[in-house]
Amino acid sequence: MIRHIVMFSAKNLDDLDTIECGLRNLIRIPQETGLNFTIEISRNTKSDQLGNEIDIVVYGEFPDLETLETYKSHPLYEKSTSIVRPLRKLRYAADIKAA
Repeated sequence: MIRHIVMFSAKNLDDLDTIECGLRNLIRIPQETGLNFTIEISRNTKSDQLGNEIDIVVYGEFPDLETLETYKSHPLYEKSTSIVRPLRKLRYAADIKAA
């Protein structure tokens, strides 16, 4: 399994709803592709004592790298990117193998 974690911060906090809405397009990809993977979109609770720069997190679980690549090549992924990229300040991503 591959865990795909992407963290975003907004340039302007007034854009958080737009960013979140843009990212929610990603949730529809498993249904449209018929592939078995999950995507969750969550706002950071900002309860950490040391760092709270991240506003929104995308968390996905994919059975393999091929499925992750299919997800990233989907038109809804492109749509999400076109909405979010101009509004984000930071984007950190990690793809990790899980047991």
